[in-house]
Amino acid sequence: MNLRPIPAADVLDADGRIVRLRPRTPGDADALFPAGAPPHGHGTALAAVAEADGEPLAAAVLEVEGAEPKRARLHVSVAPAHAKRGLRTLLAEHLRAAAAAAGIKDVAADPAPAAEQSALRPLLDPAAVAVVGTERPGPAAAVLRSLLDHGFTGTLVPRLPADGEPVDLVIAAVPAPAAADVLERAGRAGARAAVILSTGTGRTAGTIAQEGLLHVARAHGIRLVGPDSLGVVSTPNRLQAGLAAEPPRPGGLCLVAQSDAVAAAALAHAARAGLGLHAFVALGDKTDVSANDLLAHWYDDPGAAAVALYPESFGNPRRFARLARAVARRKPVLAVKGGGVEPGRRTGLARTAGAAASDTAVDDLFAQAGVIRCDTFAQLADTARVLIGRPLPQGRRLGVVGDAAGAGTLAADAAAAAGLGLPAFGAATLGHLAEIAPGAAAADNPVDLGPAADPDAFAEALAVLGTSGEVDAVLAVITATGDDRDRLAAVGDALDGLPHLPAAVVAMGLPDAPLTLGARRIPVFDFPEPAVAALGRAAEYAAWRARPLGARPALPGIDRDRARAIVDRLLRAGGGWQTAADAAAILACYDIQLIEALHVISKGEAVAAARAVGYPVAVKAEEPDLVPKGGESGVHLGLSDAHEVRSAFADVAARIDGDDHAAVVVQPMLDAGIELAAGIVHDPLFGSLVVLGLGGAPEDRQHRILPLTGDDAESMWRSLRSGERLTEYSGSRPVDLDALTDLLVRLGRLAEDLPEIAELDLNPVMPLRYGVQAVDVKLRLSRTAA
Repeated sequence: MNLRPIPAADVLDADGRIVRLRPRTPGDADALFPAGAPPHGHGTALAAVAEADGEPLAAAVLEVEGAEPKRARLHVSVAPAHAKRGLRTLLAEHLRAAAAAAGIKDVAADPAPAAEQSALRPLLDPAAVAVVGTERPGPAAAVLRSLLDHGFTGTLVPRLPADGEPVDLVIAAVPAPAAADVLERAGRAGARAAVILSTGTGRTAGTIAQEGLLHVARAHGIRLVGPDSLGVVSTPNRLQAGLAAEPPRPGGLCLVAQSDAVAAAALAHAARAGLGLHAFVALGDKTDVSANDLLAHWYDDPGAAAVALYPESFGNPRRFARLARAVARRKPVLAVKGGGVEPGRRTGLARTAGAAASDTAVDDLFAQAGVIRCDTFAQLADTARVLIGRPLPQGRRLGVVGDAAGAGTLAADAAAAAGLGLPAFGAATLGHLAEIAPGAAAADNPVDLGPAADPDAFAEALAVLGTSGEVDAVLAVITATGDDRDRLAAVGDALDGLPHLPAAVVAMGLPDAPLTLGARRIPVFDFPEPAVAALGRAAEYAAWRARPLGARPALPGIDRDRARAIVDRLLRAGGGWQTAADAAAILACYDIQLIEALHVISKGEAVAAARAVGYPVAVKAEEPDLVPKGGESGVHLGLSDAHEVRSAFADVAARIDGDDHAAVVVQPMLDAGIELAAGIVHDPLFGSLVVLGLGGAPEDRQHRILPLTGDDAESMWRSLRSGERLTEYSGSRPVDLDALTDLLVRLGRLAEDLPEIAELDLNPVMPLRYGVQAVDVKLRLSRTAA
């Protein structure tokens, strides 16, 4: 048996935090591991540990059973404080891969204890459901009828449950004033989830205080959906508890929407597109359960093949950013562009690194998190059809086979727009295509077999492309010519024979074309453009999945406790804009140093300071309110003698006369060729962001969500439109790009540890030959940013 440890790896847990999975070492205490686990070094066992910042969080042991190693059992132990982070799943996947490499396919695992189970299990996998309000026609009666008609696998109670009556989920459609009482009685009965379908709260009549409902729910440990929800659906247990006109068929998509109108429209379109659902939740007024909670629940749900989001907001933005990236590492996460994002929205200071996420920047942030952003729900559904149950493209090379030149041109134009390439085929492939269809109008890409192409020609051409190794996905385009059904069937059979290859089919002008073809259920589209666009989004997602997560590097010189104490003191004093001295003190806790600044109160002191730091120098005001003022800035740069320093001091002192908090400072001038701006800004959708841009060019900025890895930080300066200037400059005059990366990582750690930082701007930032130097700092603190 060749049971070898898998090398250590950084992964994202269910909360989007970076966790290191590593082999067991002799220094690991036996108490970490499940009771009865074999000791370290045992030849028939393999052990692994999950840790963060050096702290063990969970441990697992894979123990081979029997003399012939064909079976193994997996034991996992998770520290109670970390029970909800998906660590059991991560360790199990880690060790199952080691077992598979050793030829062990049958691995049994102990069930997860109740403490590790999702808090939303009673909502989406209830054993018993009570429906309240069925005595009158309306939503409750409709939900009860739907549950009966679709064969809900659990127990149904058509009334409010009695105290102690076993029930997991209560669904209520009652007059608005009765909702809180129903929730109270449901809690006394032991329910752990509730859906309120009644209207009249929140954004409607406002007659029920949502805070009151939330108070009752939390008092009884109930997770609440709604009020004003269209309901919930979970197809594995036939929980069809929604009010949609057409209940969804089973499948792999998990759909979250908020408003009733959007939810109903999304369900209807999914049905028309042939998309099967694993689960559906209409959040309604979103008093409690949010998209974040559902993302965390579906993180390690094997039936959840993809998650689609169409909410009006994402709840806690910091948590959304972490969760989305964690879930997207395992399965596609798709979001409609309008979900909580106002195009062109700006936050932060427009003149600083805090000039935050425009609509274009939001695209960058979704891309970093691996979220597939779509303009419409139709695009989302198209992309989900291409992704769910399909292999991911291994590249961007698309092969197109059709029977009309015009359709091929549409596909080629769409490929260019989607970032896909149409590679020229090699001589062998061209030769095979010529044999298949000697009268073809074009054998190159797109392949035009001509209107007379028979079903066999289509099938054989697809087989040639699919086995050539020259394409990463294929598109078959069929136009109406007479033997359409035979050609569709042949194409479906051919694509069934290419299970490794993503594919889509276009049936142009075929009135009764099916939604899918073959055993693989290849999606069928009406036109090339949406099919190719969906394949392009799939290729982009696949490229993101293929990129390494990057490591969360150890950072020496950090004093988190001291920084926390400083921030708490400043917040008790009211927060807001802070002095440069307080901002510098916080930065120093993360080993981020500012250029030396000497405070002076006279012309003589200014000249002495200039001589001390060395000419040339800058003389300027240090303004604690940091709000940009009109007119000239009062900053004097490149001063080379005492006369210039005296004159500059007089000018600045006159400008700040009467401001008891202002000061005049003298700083050395840095000999740097490129000025950058870096910092932290709080975004309403994504939470704390790290920002980097070219100084004086607010349109050239990069934003990254947390946690920030070393790879993330490096990608920031590489992705600037002016990034080539930075690297070209470093080639002729060395620049310490490693130090710039380190600065960004430290800013990311600072943002993680101190979410009350609403804005932090370092401007300018000078990359030098050795190190990187920040000149000025502006800091604003706010409890609402946390």
